[in-house]
Amino acid sequence: MHRLTARRSTLTLWAAIGLLCALSPTAQAVPSFARQTGVACEACHTVFPELTHFGRLFKANGYVLDTRTQVKDVTAERQEMLSLASLPPLSLMIQASYTQLAKALPDSAGHGSAQNGAVAVPQQVSLFYAGKIAPNLGAFLQLTYENDSGTIGIDNADIRYARTVLLADDQSLIYGLSLNNNPTVQDLWNSTPAFGFPYAASGSAPGSAYATQIDGTRGQDVAGLTAYAFWKESLYGELGLYRSAKQGTASPLDSTSPGGVLASSAPYWRVAYEHNWGAHSLEGGLYGANFKIYPDLGQGYGQELRGPSDHYRDVAYDLQYQYIGDRDLITVTATHITEKQTLDASFNASIAGQAANSLDTTRAFATYYYQRKIGGTAGVFRTHGSTDSLLAPHSPDTQGWVAELNYMPWLNTKFAVQYTAFSKFSGLSTNYDGAGRSARDNNTLYVSAWLSY
Repeated sequence: MHRLTARRSTLTLWAAIGLLCALSPTAQAVPSFARQTGVACEACHTVFPELTHFGRLFKANGYVLDTRTQVKDVTAERQEMLSLASLPPLSLMIQASYTQLAKALPDSAGHGSAQNGAVAVPQQVSLFYAGKIAPNLGAFLQLTYENDSGTIGIDNADIRYARTVLLADDQSLIYGLSLNNNPTVQDLWNSTPAFGFPYAASGSAPGSAYATQIDGTRGQDVAGLTAYAFWKESLYGELGLYRSAKQGTASPLDSTSPGGVLASSAPYWRVAYEHNWGAHSLEGGLYGANFKIYPDLGQGYGQELRGPSDHYRDVAYDLQYQYIGDRDLITVTATHITEKQTLDASFNASIAGQAANSLDTTRAFATYYYQRKIGGTAGVFRTHGSTDSLLAPHSPDTQGWVAELNYMPWLNTKFAVQYTAFSKFSGLSTNYDGAGRSARDNNTLYVSAWLSY
């Protein structure tokens, strides 16, 4: 019975793909996924990388829906042993940018001001394997060169095994496993950190010096296996565990490992509910993780990988609304992350001035596009929390707003002008560094080109 319902559900999803192929124009963007499915990028994305409801289903199903000719093999019992695409699902992305600050930053060597007007050509180059690997198995793997480090390294990775069964009344249950290296990179919505706005930002502009653990701090620093289920294309739940998985560091990890080492497996959880009606979609959810970390040698001492650890408890909520019309696209996203910090190891080693701290991050953005050609995003951000005499002698309070204008002559080409304005930086509006620098001196103009093939 299980095989029958799975087969019926697969046929239903293939029918949806066929309908989208018939209704959509020639695929022009999100290259490897578009080539794999034969469906234009607008089926899965409003504007890349923001997902539509169908895009969320494609991701939850393990990136495996494929209309290309396959090299196949089956057993005598007709069990599929191989389903290999005739061409590998590879893509290339290039970003180039220009950054101008309202006032040049001080020279790090103390010789006046650093050069303003930073050019990055390229700022980033990424090679993707994005698509089907085998029946029920797919991946989104990113290898990236970054201008600021001058190195090539592993970026976001999400390897999925997924199955679908058809329940009563033609309702579906999608379930699977995700092996990934960045908490929330596997999430289906663009309101969580890994794929949230801004999708591109300057590598040479200052930002908040403080971030919660789930808000990118542990990205590419951990690896985790999570199990998820998506019921009736509405109710989503996920549970998993992460361990330290550092790149460029000798293994096994020890007290010299940069960035600290997870003292135990870090549990991650996620619940969300999505309601769709007509051209509208509304999602609300909760997510979080607990990280116990042995601090690293780079903070001034060699903490053994035993005894007291620093404990970070991250709890967050998120909201996403989408309207996808024939002409107009509207998206509103928001998230708030609260982190409670119990810093026993750092406090005992006199690195933290107090054992209990907190850090909160809030972001809210609204996006509008006209015919997927011209659009923009505007929103606000704030990070605030405890002032610690040793860890955070200046307040973490940093806040402001971001506005971005985009032009997309083709679905795989984006030109953007982004402006970030700060009303507070490190807790103050003026003289936050004690040398006369104001928060607004960090206001940033960022111009970028984003090309993919």
